[in-house]
Amino acid sequence: MSKPIVGIIMGSDSDLPIMEKAAEVLKEMGVGYEMDISSAHRLPDKTAEYAKTARSRGIEVIIAGAGMAAHLAGVIAANTTLPVIGVPLKSGALNGVDALYSTVQMPAGIPVATVAIDGAKNAAYLACSILSIKYPEIAERLEGYREKTKKALMEKSEELRKTRS
Repeated sequence: MSKPIVGIIMGSDSDLPIMEKAAEVLKEMGVGYEMDISSAHRLPDKTAEYAKTARSRGIEVIIAGAGMAAHLAGVIAANTTLPVIGVPLKSGALNGVDALYSTVQMPAGIPVATVAIDGAKNAAYLACSILSIKYPEIAERLEGYREKTKKALMEKSEELRKTRS
């Protein structure tokens, strides 16, 4: 799937090292994505336009990551009815707790699904779960990933029991 169906947007280029983790998961799952930088506060018109035009560009889920006041996911959600997944990013004096509260506390009717602080990987897995409703090949890849991680953990468990018993 080369056509972007997931949008990854972040408030600053300093967010890229964390948000790239979402891109890595989407690549592994064979899900096309686009990435951009847009600040809810410094580029409000660009941010609103990104959200308003996402559906017409073929985007089906948006992952938005930001730190500090972290209004990016909320501004995106206010301007589209597509599913929005917020990634609060660790930054500032509060180490991302402020971003978490800003992202998770949305008014009724403007939902933002929120993952853990710096949880870009889980944001991508959640995006894949949402998309798996429509795309059976994504559902199959998700199931394969879970089986692979389950098998790896069982092997580690067995090894630990052998060496510690």
